[in-house]
Amino acid sequence: MTWTLTLACNRADAEALPESGDIFPELSDPPSLNVEEPDPDCPDVWILTAYFNEAPDQTLIDRITAHFPSATGVTVAALADADWTTLSQRNLEPVRAGRFLVHTAAHADAVRPGDIALAIEAGLAFGTGQHATTHGCLAALDRLHKRRNFRNIADLGTGTGVLALAAARRWQRARTIATDIDPVSIAVTRQNLPDNRVRAGRIARQIELVVAGGMHHRRLADRAPYDLIIANILAPPLVAISRPISAALAPGGILVLAGLLRSQAVRVRAAYRKHGLVPLEPQSGRAEWPCVVLIRK
Repeated sequence: MTWTLTLACNRADAEALPESGDIFPELSDPPSLNVEEPDPDCPDVWILTAYFNEAPDQTLIDRITAHFPSATGVTVAALADADWTTLSQRNLEPVRAGRFLVHTAAHADAVRPGDIALAIEAGLAFGTGQHATTHGCLAALDRLHKRRNFRNIADLGTGTGVLALAAARRWQRARTIATDIDPVSIAVTRQNLPDNRVRAGRIARQIELVVAGGMHHRRLADRAPYDLIIANILAPPLVAISRPISAALAPGGILVLAGLLRSQAVRVRAAYRKHGLVPLEPQSGRAEWPCVVLIRK
């Protein structure tokens, strides 16, 4: 059973969100933390949700709230896995980004001729195209297809596998590897492959699936250098792993970054500039969630 801790906080606290591993360094399975984009009518109220695999005790609750001085309305609730799946799928309209159409099984009839349809059932993983970060990456991949032909692609923090699938479908001669620190996400991605006419594997038109955090896995190192890396994760880890990501990118390779807030973009770009990456195109994206596309000189 999944348990959630939800609290409201101000923007400053939300943008200073630490990595879960930094709050709970001793836990082998720390909770995942997610900050929701504020309601336009309440721009100063940000919502943090922490997901636990078991009920958090008061000590864990206190350690999270200590990182958010402005926290109010702290609630803890049980969320059955079946309910989570239902909630994640209910009323999800298809999402268009360029030629990509992301849809659940309930909206398969929305596919039009010429669409690159991505059938995604999220379950316990993140990524149905609804969030601005995923949409921004899909739009960037659609634009990149008009100017580049990639052959070696890595998707870090794959979630449901939607971005890896988009890349594999757009560049069908490429080899693609998708990683996530969460084994459940890799399992969800594996389940989504058949509905998108993609197999798990290490050759072209297949996606290799690996449980890994950041760039820390032998398969990621063995496959480098990459001509395209996609990383839709949070700003702190994007900065923390800027060196190994940059080193794994081939000269002239492209890096698509998302998961950061607009106010964090300057810091993230600066971290990669130190390693020879510069903007390929103007920053894009929706609302507070930009998509940054860089190229290694």
